[in-house]
Amino acid sequence: MKSRFAGAASGTLDGLLAAVLFGLSAPLSKLLVADIDPVVLAGLLYLGAGACLALLMAALAVSRRRRGEARLERGDVPWLTAAVFVGGVAAPLCLLFGLARTPAATASLLLTFEAASTAGLAALFFRESVGRVTWVAVALVTAGGVLLSIDPAGAWGLSSGALLVVAACVLWGLDNNLTRQISLRDPKAIVSIKGLGAGGFSLVLGLALGRPFPTAGAAAAALALGAVSYGVSIALFVRSLRKLGAARTGALFGTAPFLAAGVSLAIFREPPSATTYAAFPLVLVAAWLLARERHGHAHAHEAIIHAHRHAHDEHHAHAHAREREARGSHSHEHAHEALVHAHDHRPDEHHRHTHESGG
Repeated sequence: MKSRFAGAASGTLDGLLAAVLFGLSAPLSKLLVADIDPVVLAGLLYLGAGACLALLMAALAVSRRRRGEARLERGDVPWLTAAVFVGGVAAPLCLLFGLARTPAATASLLLTFEAASTAGLAALFFRESVGRVTWVAVALVTAGGVLLSIDPAGAWGLSSGALLVVAACVLWGLDNNLTRQISLRDPKAIVSIKGLGAGGFSLVLGLALGRPFPTAGAAAAALALGAVSYGVSIALFVRSLRKLGAARTGALFGTAPFLAAGVSLAIFREPPSATTYAAFPLVLVAAWLLARERHGHAHAHEAIIHAHRHAHDEHHAHAHAREREARGSHSHEHAHEALVHAHDHRPDEHHRHTHESGG
């Protein structure tokens, strides 16, 4: 019982930390965008993420320090390729073209749709259990984002550009669900491939469009920001996906704009608006609901053989040839026998079933 709650708690913490680090990217990117074209900046941020995690993997390989993560396998390639294309190429392109035709206030409002897209796709197409508590949390985060985005003095209007912004949110929601399918694998490998693939594409696209390359100092700052706010953040996001599922992790990640608002206050001394004060409690309640959520019922586990990082618990009671190999977290191929039981759980790697009554 303790291990199950510990897994859910660590998944919630990973999701919130991912949001904190990603929330830093918006205000800090605002400082960089004055010197770097947006398309080129996007490429550098993603490249910084991919390079950071690739270098970390290389350092661990040289030092022969193992972290107990499962390697990507051939069967993961379609999921990873689709995630890179959908989330790293198609979504940013939709957003860029949409922003060019959409008032800023409308675009900001529509971007809050990502959390709802993630949850909706998880429930409808990926058979993830999304209960009442999660739907309420998603609604609160979305409502908070709407309040935070309201600008009474700004221009409003729905257009083909607005539809492109919505399409970007749906694509990122799909990306979150696609990445969840391989979240049992090493997050460092996933982020390095996604970052290098998406970043390389955006950078080449920007240069092909004739956008200027920034100075060495500005480029280095963008790469460093990408390493932390994209690289480490996405790795934590993947870890949260494996423990909580796409819907709950997406809702936690939806708190990033509110954290960005706090950082903006510290950096730019911009006083919070009345809508910020109104929106912040909604996000706090959403995070509290997700942290305290309980979902339990009788469910069946099919017999499977797979590999992922794990510690020995009720779902991992297998034997090892040497006792020291069973200590702590480790990764190897192992078998699960068919089992029917009831307990509180989240849609982690062993509980990816639907539940009609919600929870």
